[in-house]
Amino acid sequence: MIRLGGYGVPVTSEDPGDIARAHVAFGYRAAYCPPVTINDTDRIRAIRDAFAAADVEIAEVAAWGGVVMPDPATRKAARARVAERLAVADEVGARCAITYIGTLGDDSDYGPHQDNLARKGFDAFVEAAREIIDAVKPKRAKFTLEMMQWLLPDSPEVYRDLIRAIDRPAFAAHLDPVNLIVSPRQFYDTAELINRCVSVLGPWVISAHAKDITLRGKLSLHFDEVIPGHGGLDYATYLSSLDRSLPGVPLMLEHLKPEEYPEARDFVRETGRSLGIDI
Repeated sequence: MIRLGGYGVPVTSEDPGDIARAHVAFGYRAAYCPPVTINDTDRIRAIRDAFAAADVEIAEVAAWGGVVMPDPATRKAARARVAERLAVADEVGARCAITYIGTLGDDSDYGPHQDNLARKGFDAFVEAAREIIDAVKPKRAKFTLEMMQWLLPDSPEVYRDLIRAIDRPAFAAHLDPVNLIVSPRQFYDTAELINRCVSVLGPWVISAHAKDITLRGKLSLHFDEVIPGHGGLDYATYLSSLDRSLPGVPLMLEHLKPEEYPEARDFVRETGRSLGIDI
């Protein structure tokens, strides 16, 4: 079975029990962590217990924010926030906390910069990841990175190199093949990209994202994210790879309008059903 989760759950209550049951009613067996801070120990316990009772796995705690910014004060605050999110993930029973490296430029949080993909960017994140992990010392949850087009890791091989360089058991991999598609050759052979990701990163993958991408006939080169099933990602290969090679890894829908999640959910489940995979 692949545990499908995501946003789009129609619930207005802030009670963890209501939220967990709403995920089940919507057809999810995995979830993003509801809002909570590390100091709210009662709510952390309530979330952990409610989702376990409903058999809904908490896949990810969002820790979005760059951690390598040039300004020392900004960088320190960002790392403290990401560390707090990793601590929440560990306490609430989530698989991982996920963020992005950020940019070595000084004009945005994660915008393009010439040093982002260079050795300077690689070394900056190795140092940041070690600092964050060593500060939290998580016992269960992993620290992961979103794959990105103009930030590291921009390939499964670079992700593997980061894992080895960081050299901490608490650092793991997160799979999002759509974020690695940056050329028409990749777009027209997403099966090769998916298989390479699984082959290179399989032992470390802890969670995965589900979305889709299309190539527009617009100059210069232009890609757009779309609802799963409306683009070029080979979902038969993706789901088969998860089921065969990454058992237990939850698959999380994201980046859709609220009214689009039912269609995305149904597409993924129907594709799985056609392959004999229980989603």
